[in-house]
Amino acid sequence: MADGHPARRVVDVLTGAWQAQALHAAAVLDLSDHIHAGRTTAAALADATGSGKDGVERLMRLLTAMGVYAGGPDEGYRLTEVGDLLRGDHDRSMRDMAVIYGDEFHRAWGAVVPAVRTGVSGFQHAFGTSLRGHLAADPQAAAKFQRAMNAGNVFFQDVLGAYDFSSARTVVDVAGGAGSLLATLLAAHPQLHGVLFDLPHVVPVAEEQLTRALGPGRHRTVGGDAFAEVPGGADVYLLSRVLQDWDDQACVRLLATVRAAMPATSRLLIVERVVPTDGSALLPLLWDLHLLMAAGGRERTLDGYRTLLDGAGLRLEAVRELALETSLLVVAPATDPAKEESR
Repeated sequence: MADGHPARRVVDVLTGAWQAQALHAAAVLDLSDHIHAGRTTAAALADATGSGKDGVERLMRLLTAMGVYAGGPDEGYRLTEVGDLLRGDHDRSMRDMAVIYGDEFHRAWGAVVPAVRTGVSGFQHAFGTSLRGHLAADPQAAAKFQRAMNAGNVFFQDVLGAYDFSSARTVVDVAGGAGSLLATLLAAHPQLHGVLFDLPHVVPVAEEQLTRALGPGRHRTVGGDAFAEVPGGADVYLLSRVLQDWDDQACVRLLATVRAAMPATSRLLIVERVVPTDGSALLPLLWDLHLLMAAGGRERTLDGYRTLLDGAGLRLEAVRELALETSLLVVAPATDPAKEESR
């Protein structure tokens, strides 16, 4: 069958999930950690993972063809740059992302048809509860989810070059999760003091990570409901991949709460994927449907974000492109600062 044959395209798409599950298996079995530790033969990997040698050889053959590993059964296996990211102790580890995408999210995608038909998330169909409910009820699952989200944050470094933080002194990360974005900003800008605001059950995870990354004195963590009130008076507010989880009405409520906390000269930085109207980027389209599977959320077009901002008394000031087809929206209060300061 020629590579350009349409049937080959169908087969490639259908078997793409098999590649994802092979990567999931590598993460769950800690194959990269074992290879990094010197267990480079199929027999050694089988022994370390409690697996059959034949199954390991066949899995490694596929993963090697995928470029996750190099080498082979005779000379031993080696890590590639891709496989290295599956090490649990890598500073940019994507292991937990591979674990949760191959388990909970894979099961949620199994309910894609009822999710599309009903608008109810695939996760709800598969698990009988929402993703939020699942995470709130299971602290271990919540911690795993936060680690998985951190693993997909390769674009956080790009935020440093996309916005000038030199004149800012305080930054509030609203629904900041485990605090990876806030830690990145504070590490790069010693003059910044950070506040991480999130639900009470998330705060301990963030406190641990921020203290480990920054030491004491550079931050504080606050638990609460972002739809009711957020800490006021900051120079910069952050909403990173938060709006994607909510419908339009809830987004306007959240944005209005942030707007109420913002001084006239402050800025809100929104990190989201923007759906292209011309179909030129694939990742935002994939993540848009994934959000329906996982949390019942959605990605939006640029006009969609403008509509949300207008409804909350905010205006879009600039758009900056980040890695992995992600965007930084720089947002200002819609009210003229001179008028507001004269009140």
